[in-house]
Amino acid sequence: MDNVQVTSVRQEIVNFNLRIKALIQDIYTCQGPLEVLNELNREGRIKIANLRKQIEQLEILAKEQVKGTERTKLLAEVESHRQQLTSTYGAFRKANITCMLTIEKVNNKELFHDESEEATVRHRQRKDKEGLVKMSSDVTEQLLSISRHLAETSQRSADTLETLVNSSSNVQGIQDELQTTGSVITQSGKLLAKYGRREFTDKFLLVFSFIFFLACVLYVLQKRLF
Repeated sequence: MDNVQVTSVRQEIVNFNLRIKALIQDIYTCQGPLEVLNELNREGRIKIANLRKQIEQLEILAKEQVKGTERTKLLAEVESHRQQLTSTYGAFRKANITCMLTIEKVNNKELFHDESEEATVRHRQRKDKEGLVKMSSDVTEQLLSISRHLAETSQRSADTLETLVNSSSNVQGIQDELQTTGSVITQSGKLLAKYGRREFTDKFLLVFSFIFFLACVLYVLQKRLF
């Protein structure tokens, strides 16, 4: 496994997470105007997209360069990052809603602050509301797009985990077969050793019998000749 490449991607994920969290705090403290919020949203979408790419890159490294238990651990880490991304995007959306409400309150406060500028304030409030509606629509569309992407990546993760489970089952089956074969080989070795000892005993008895036979023959010849 290329530890340097994996470490680099992990560091990028951490950096993007920190940047997104800092930007979410900026959105919470933002009080307008609407253009500032739009710019913060643009930066947030870019950072979230980059974070998603880094998570996908980490998944690719896990599938292509990592084997065994390390691969399982790294894929679990990828899934954890995806869940964190979902949570971060929820916080990003909540911050936007809070900021929109803050801008609206500021606009309402300005509306009632100066009665002489009532017409101007109403006009600006109407424009801001129209902008808020448009921005809310854009944010909703972005949320739907990311939700669809997260659903797809979650499905791919589920398929990957299912494959890993099946592979683990196959490995366990092979291990059981090897253990069974090992037992058979051990028993066969014991039987061969037993047969070897019996063969040695048979040979010894045969030699002993042959020697005894020769002794008997010599004894008989000796008695007849002498």
